[in-house]
Amino acid sequence: MVGASHTLRSDEITATILAHGAELSSLKSAEGLELLWQAGPQWPRHSPLLFPIIGRLKNDELHHHGKTYPMTQHGVARDHRFVWLEQEPAFCKLVLYDNAETQSRYPFAFRLEVAYSLKGADLDVALQITNLGDENMPASIGAHPAFNWPLLPGLDKQDYALTFSHEETAPIRRLDGGLMLAKPEPTPIGGQILPLSETLFDADAVILDRLASNAVRFAADRGPSIEMSWNGFRELGIWSKPSGVPFLCIEPWHGFASPMEFDGEFTDKPGLMHIAPSATRSLGYRIRIG
Repeated sequence: MVGASHTLRSDEITATILAHGAELSSLKSAEGLELLWQAGPQWPRHSPLLFPIIGRLKNDELHHHGKTYPMTQHGVARDHRFVWLEQEPAFCKLVLYDNAETQSRYPFAFRLEVAYSLKGADLDVALQITNLGDENMPASIGAHPAFNWPLLPGLDKQDYALTFSHEETAPIRRLDGGLMLAKPEPTPIGGQILPLSETLFDADAVILDRLASNAVRFAADRGPSIEMSWNGFRELGIWSKPSGVPFLCIEPWHGFASPMEFDGEFTDKPGLMHIAPSATRSLGYRIRIG
């Protein structure tokens, strides 16, 4: 199968997926309203897949068995072309295997499979990571969809809020230079509600590393809404640039950036999953358009 992109269609939404990075690049309502950020110059991505790290490692270096590998922010998957396995009207599946370039940065053998399916107003994304090597494979994986903010032209950003499925009372974490600060901060979430404003991101992303919820709704009091739900993910990042860009990222993660003080063996990095040889880890998330 060939082609740079594939568009899925249901009666209620359409979604376009790129072979490059297996990245969702468009998500439109039945009326044709684009809900996904269209990779403008302020941030030239739509919804990158984060693997095998989330955020940064200290000095952008991965240490394993006495060797040091260059590993830039968010890992290798988002910058590689995946291979199409299936392309149907409402379903597609892509795969990425390790190769010489990935091995030069991440010295593990893997198979990373991504499947997208549409049903009604739901877009389901299924992720599978298989360890093809003969040692335990440390990894993180995360989604990074950027939604237009506001979703409906003419509304103000401050008209929007995030509503979580459960109360989120735990402190949040913040970043400095892409690395996790040691000291947590009081949560800006009141019960289940996080009011949104540009100043919320003056100190970079809002990171929930003690997440209680498995879903969150992004909405104003009118216009379309986005509900994201997930399984297999333990953390959540919420991010926009503080300079007034019109997008909001809602990011289910399994893992997080390196703590500022951590510069050790990659397998000892906090937040990783450890996949045994020949084993597979499955995770998924759903985007529902309301």
